[in-house]
Parts: sequence; C-alpha cells; structure tokens
Amino acid sequence: MEQNRTNAPEGVTEEEQLIEQAKIRRDKLAKLVAEGKNPYEQVKYPVDADSQTVKDNFEAYEGKTVTMAGRMMSRRIMGKASFSHIADKSGSIQIYVTRQDIGEENYLSYKKDYDIGDIFGFQGFVFKTQTGEVSVHVTSLTLLTKSLLPLPEKYNGLQDKDMKYRLRHLDLIMNKDVRDTFRTRSLILKEIRNYLDARGYLEVDTPTLLPLEIGADARPFKTHHNALDIDMYMRIETELFLKRLIVGGMDKVYEVGRIFRNEGMDAYHNPEFTSIEMYEAYSDYFNMMDLIEDLYKTVTLKVCGTLDISYQGTQIHMGDWTRLTMAEAVKKYAGVDYNDWATDEDARAAAKGLGVELEHENATKGWVLIELFDAFVEDKLIQPTVIYDYPVENSPLAKRKPSNPAFTERFEYFICGHEYGNAFSELNDPIDQKQRMVKQVEAKRAKGNNDAQVDEDFINALEYGLPPTGGLGLGLDRFVMLLTDSATIRDVILFPTMKPKK
Repeated sequence: MEQNRTNAPEGVTEEEQLIEQAKIRRDKLAKLVAEGKNPYEQVKYPVDADSQTVKDNFEAYEGKTVTMAGRMMSRRIMGKASFSHIADKSGSIQIYVTRQDIGEENYLSYKKDYDIGDIFGFQGFVFKTQTGEVSVHVTSLTLLTKSLLPLPEKYNGLQDKDMKYRLRHLDLIMNKDVRDTFRTRSLILKEIRNYLDARGYLEVDTPTLLPLEIGADARPFKTHHNALDIDMYMRIETELFLKRLIVGGMDKVYEVGRIFRNEGMDAYHNPEFTSIEMYEAYSDYFNMMDLIEDLYKTVTLKVCGTLDISYQGTQIHMGDWTRLTMAEAVKKYAGVDYNDWATDEDARAAAKGLGVELEHENATKGWVLIELFDAFVEDKLIQPTVIYDYPVENSPLAKRKPSNPAFTERFEYFICGHEYGNAFSELNDPIDQKQRMVKQVEAKRAKGNNDAQVDEDFINALEYGLPPTGGLGLGLDRFVMLLTDSATIRDVILFPTMKPKK
C-alpha cells in the first residue's frame, strides 16, 4: 500500500525531505501541463453520489453507474490494475482502476504522475470485492486538482496539537473524527435555532464594533476607525443591544454572537468565541431555568440519541438537574451558613477559618459568599446543576430579589465543574441600573482603566421602559465540547487563536 510522507532517511531532516517531495510533485505538474493535462483548468465536475450513501444503500446502487469525486488517500498498484481509497464529504470509498478501462495513457499517468492527496473525479459502476468491500469499478478517471504537498504518514495522521490547530485544513483531511466534531457543532447550532424559533423567538444581529467600552468586567479588544477618527471596541457581549430590542417591543429575541475578550487562554477560554443570548419579555429567571433545562435535554437527545452521555470519562445524565441557591451550595460543600453571619466581619472570619484568602480585606458578606463558592463548590458540580440567587456585588445587570435585596435573581448552571451559562431576571429600574454602572466604571478606573464608560444610550432605553424580562446567555463552544467529548475549546473552534510562528 502506497503511503504519504515517509520517515526521512538517515542524515536527512523531515523538512528537507518535505522540500524534496514538494519539488518532485511540482515537476510532475509541469510534465502534466506540458502534455496538455493541466488539472487546474477543470471548472466543475458533476457529482451525483457520495461514499457513505453508496455504502449504506449498496443494494440500490449495485451495478449502477455513479459519478463521484474526492481526494486519493491510498493506492495499491498491481501491474495493470490498482486499488485506491477516495475520501469525500461523507467518508471514503474504494475504487478499482484498470488500464483496460481508462486507457493506457491515463493509467500510466495515474501510476506515475498522480500522488496521494490529489483530487479526482471518477465514474464507474458499484460492486463488492471478494472481501466484501463496497467499491466502484472505474470507467473514467479525471485529475481535478494536483496536491503539491505530501500528506502526513497515513497511520500516524496529524498528531502534533499545535500543527492541528494551525493547519486545520490538513487536520480535517487526515482525521475523520475532527470532521465529525464540526458536523456535530453545526447540528447542535441548528437544533438550538430550531428550539428557539419554534417557541417564537426572533433571531437578530447586533453591532460587533462599539464606540465605547461597556458591559461586564471582561477586557475588550480596542481598535481605531479611520473614517470616523474614533477608537472603537470589539463587543464582549450582546446583552445591552438585545435588551434595547425588548424595549422596542420585540418580545422574544436571540442572537448567535461572536464575542471577543482580550483575556487569558486555557482549555475553556479562547479570545473569540460564540455565545447565544436570548431575552423574553414578561418572564423571569425561573422561566429561563425551565427553558435551559428543556433546551439542553432536547438538543442532547436530538444530537446524541440519549440523555446519558460521557464527558472525559465522566458519565453525565442530562435528564436530571439540581437547583440550589448559592448560599445553600456553600452550606452543603463548605459547611458554613450565610445566615449565621450577622456582619461582614463574621463572614470574613468564617473565610479565614476555612483558610480562604480574600481578595479584598474589607470584603462584604456577598463577596465572601462568592469566594467560598469558587473555593469549595464549583468543581463539585458534576451533574447538571443550577446555582441561583447571586449576591448583588457581582451581578450589576440582574434584578434584586424583593424578599432579600442583598441578592439578585440570577443563576448560572454547571456541568463537570464548569459554568456553561448565565441568566437573570433583568434589571429594568433605570435609576438603580445607572448607579450600578457608575460604580462598575469607577472600580475599573480605580484600576487604571480610563476607557470604561457608562452606556448612556442603554440607560436612555431603560428610561422608556423595559418590561419584566428574563435573559440567558449560553456558551455554544462549551456545549459543543460536552456533546462531542472534546477536552479543549480549541478542538471545537475551527480556527482557534494562535500565536504566529516566527
């Protein structure tokens, strides 16, 4: 069986070998062009079948002529006849090529001038070999594109992680499971859209470039608009514009939004990622809890065919969700009760007793609760869990709980120890909202960020009246990671952010 790149001979580096193989392929191309067989002159090729469909429906295709196309991934030459495997959009199929069927000249080119990685169109009839493999007996073979670089060695594929992400096109050629991951990503997004559309949500688009730094604490990317001669910022969320649409009378809206955050990178964070935010007038965070649980169950069942899935060796049952307030969760996992703290000093003393070093020496009860949650709870939330009623200190856009104004009607949900989404009963009091935004901006400026501003246009919208509204944002990439059992966000983003090579 002919392979792709081979191990370099002793004394020859892999790079030198690659350069030599590329030169040989260019020489072959020059020969083909000189013979009037320039493969790049092909405009189109009429394809009427794909490999998986033919193999899945062999009885219907047996003996019938099909026209197919794809990339040659292997070749076994046996004198006047040869076998190759051709990869197409759905998989791979074997072809049987003989000198008698395609002509002596074309067969000689197929043996001598064509290479693994070249793209062919072929026509022939479907049959099974003696070993039972569904194949196509080729009667016409056309070189459509010459591959000028050799593919990685067949059995090892493309293993280098850095190279996989930098050369995603090569990763997709060599690894069917990678292609399957991104097909699944597309299916997940389709099913989320179907779910929301069926419930009367309207998909919308809002600006990516903003004239001021607004929103949450995330650090934005900054650029400059030459025509307007103003600095602009890439959005870090879609929330404020979507709520302005609710003010305008669009009662159910959602956006599949590309988000940009100038922050760190790890297995769960990429500087640009996809979020889906949705807002519904006359609802609250409990409605959003019901929605996200049902959405996850529906999409998981559609995509995986079951509610019992495995993520990195951990079994997850998507059918059962737990709901705990943040205070209940801290009591359960850290053993301290928020309700026992009469003062901020009591809370700080409880944290000290647990060995938790607080970020702020004058931390309030709310901040202590948040830090204890981070220290003792989050990584314990393996099965789907909703944590709700967050302290007002870290929830500047959520409505306060009427029964306890120290907390907000906010929740996040967690699976396998990671947060997957965030939701609020949206704050619609413009006076309270502006006060919180002013405090947020002051805190940013105290840390040296003089670009932070209050979004006065958003405050203006609230002053016209935002109805009671439930809002929710989910991280699409993390959901795809979960349903495809992918260890890192880079495995589910086609072209993740990479530092350029020198």
